[in-house]
Amino acid sequence: MVSLEELQSRFGEEIREKTFRDNRFIDVSSGVLLDVLSGLKADFGFSMLIDITAIDWLDYEGATDRFSVVYLLLNVETGERLTIRTAVNLPDPQLPSVCALWMSADWLEREVYDMFGISFSDHPDLRRILMPEEFAAFPLRKDYPLKGRGERHNFPVITRSEG
Repeated sequence: MVSLEELQSRFGEEIREKTFRDNRFIDVSSGVLLDVLSGLKADFGFSMLIDITAIDWLDYEGATDRFSVVYLLLNVETGERLTIRTAVNLPDPQLPSVCALWMSADWLEREVYDMFGISFSDHPDLRRILMPEEFAAFPLRKDYPLKGRGERHNFPVITRSEG
């Protein structure tokens, strides 16, 4: 199991660890994110990227950042799981892409971009995959209205015949 002390000695003292229900969360700054993820893969055996997602902390009591981007990693040899979390903020929420480390990050980063509007620099093909290209908002942001902003009138109506 990779220890917090190993990570801090290698990547800096600003790395923090939290535990909740036997799950480990490592908080890192966005400036060292790519170095930490590269090191976890190359030196600590976290060869599988399970998921990338984001959290919008808008109006959350005590939150200091607008978004957190969460990387779920797995060491397939030991079965150890690790959650890496980093913060990004408006007006330009952006992180480095990890597609060069894990090819599976391609679609995962595109989903985070499409739903939250968080960009990933050096991504090979960062474009919408769930919403139409002309959709101007990001539906999983907490400031997006539940009933939408009237975008639906721009979409073509598809009628299906029964038969």
